[in-house]
Order: sequence, then C-alpha cells, then structure tokens
Amino acid sequence: MQIFVDADACPVVAIVEKVAKMHAVPVTLLCDTNHVLSSGYSKVIVVGAGADAVDYKLISICRKGDIVVSQDYGVAAMALGKGAYAIHQSGKWYTNDNIDQMLMERHLNKKARRSTHKSHMKGPRKRTPEDDERFAQSFEKMVLMAQERIKIV
Repeated sequence: MQIFVDADACPVVAIVEKVAKMHAVPVTLLCDTNHVLSSGYSKVIVVGAGADAVDYKLISICRKGDIVVSQDYGVAAMALGKGAYAIHQSGKWYTNDNIDQMLMERHLNKKARRSTHKSHMKGPRKRTPEDDERFAQSFEKMVLMAQERIKIV
C-alpha cells in the first residue's frame, strides 16, 4: 500500500506525511513544474505543466489498495475505478456510493457558472485548525482500514 497526493496547492501534505510516517506507509507527492516541493519523507514526482498532467500520472501509478489524496472529483473517480481509496482534503471519503452524485453536482455547478458568464467565483473559505484535525482523524481512519484489508487478503 502506498499513498499518492495530488500535491499542487494541497494544504494537507504535512498531515499526510505525519500520519503515513506513524504507520510506516510510503508517500509519493505529485506536482507540476509550476510548483516546487521537497520532502524529507516522501518521494516527489514532478511532471510537465500540461492540463491534468499530474492527474494522469497519479492514476497511471496508483494501484488497488493504495490511497489517493485529491480535491479533484475526476481523479477520485478514476482512483476508485482502479480499486484505490480516495479522500478529499476536507476529510470526506470518496466512495462508489457518493462519487456519481459529486461528479453530477460538479457538472451542474460548472454549467451554472458558464450560463452566468461570471469569470471569477469566490474561492474556498480559509482553512482552520479544526479543518486540519478533521482531515487528520479521517485520513488516519482510512489508513488503518486499508492496512487491515491488506492483512485480511
């Protein structure tokens, strides 16, 4: 089992590494050439800056039983399709039961934005320490669950 992080502007990299280190799980951070990342724990893969280049590289190397950390619903859907686990930086787990609805909501929101011709939408609210704690607890729960399933198989 490995952990793969879509690390372009990901606010939970330090939390992922801390939890992974506690449970001896290797981590790979993926970013494009527009971001500079270094880590004392994780392997860092830098890919070209093309549209979705990081997403496609991440999906090409993740395997069944791995964990993917991404805020991109499309990446999560592809990871689930490969039998990997996926989690959002909010701590919400992507599952086969909720991914279709999330993708549909993303589509409808994009369609609504296009119809209003607004070029700039308000970004996400500022991340709080409570957000980090919620992610850490949810992520550790996922790591433990994934490790247990490996033992069973």
